[in-house]
Amino acid sequence: MSASRTKFYLDKQNRKWLGVCSGIADYTGVDVTWVRIGTVVLTMAGGFPWTLIAYWLAAWMADAKPYGLYDTPEDAKFWQGVRSNPKRSTAEVRSTFRDIDRRLADIEMHYTSRNSRLANEIDSLR
Repeated sequence: MSASRTKFYLDKQNRKWLGVCSGIADYTGVDVTWVRIGTVVLTMAGGFPWTLIAYWLAAWMADAKPYGLYDTPEDAKFWQGVRSNPKRSTAEVRSTFRDIDRRLADIEMHYTSRNSRLANEIDSLR
C-alpha cells in the first residue's frame, strides 16, 4: 500500500466541515466529539483568530485520508497506538512474538519429549 498509516490525513468520510477535527480524532484515537468540543471551547476562550487560521492551514496542507486505509477497526486502533507511542507499540509486538515463540517451544517440547503419551503410543506401534 502506498499510503502511509502514520501520516495525518483529513477524514472527509466522517467530516462535518472540512475534516480537520475528524482527522485529528482518527490520528490520535480520541473521540471526534471531544475534539470538536475542544476546538469550539478553545476558539471561544480567546483563541479566535488563531484556531481558525490553524484549522484552515491544516485543511489546506493535509491530504484526504485514502479510502480503505485500515482493513479492520482493530487495525485502525493498532496504528493509532503506533502514532501515539511507537516505542510502546514495538515493545508490545515484540512481547507478542516472544509469547508465541515460547508457546510453540512448549508444544514442540511436549510432542518431542520421551515422556509424552504420543511418544509412548508411537513406540508401542513399532
